[in-house]
Amino acid sequence: MGHSYEQVTFTNMCMVYDDNGNVLVQERVHTGWDGIVFPGGHVDFGEDFVDAVKREVLEESGLEISCPKLCGVKQWMRDDGSRYVVFCYKTNRFSGTLTSSEEGEVRWVKLDELKKLPLARTMEKTLQLFLDDNICEYSFRLENGERIESLK
Repeated sequence: MGHSYEQVTFTNMCMVYDDNGNVLVQERVHTGWDGIVFPGGHVDFGEDFVDAVKREVLEESGLEISCPKLCGVKQWMRDDGSRYVVFCYKTNRFSGTLTSSEEGEVRWVKLDELKKLPLARTMEKTLQLFLDDNICEYSFRLENGERIESLK
């Protein structure tokens, strides 16, 4: 049986949290995916996944994280037939001074108030990857113009 290869875009997102019930959020604007999200971004060609999430969090928040733990994967097929993959990490180990980037303002919010904020599209379901140890994949696809979502 032959192998089939697909075009894939790898990205990441990281929930940085502290011991007082706070999580680091970014308010994205003018990106096509506006609203409250966790910091993250694209994995560069040939870059290790952990190095990429550390770099993205540093670029977007000024914080240097360590020991990010993979807690889930979000993925979907794009209109062009390629797959889009988001590796979701979390860590409570960080240092540095919080500094926003042009991608959006970053700030600490109480985890239990997160769902009251204007979350980016699909972010509410994505949160389950970070918060529910029984869920490790969130995927969606279009069938007859309707979005079919799956949490596993």
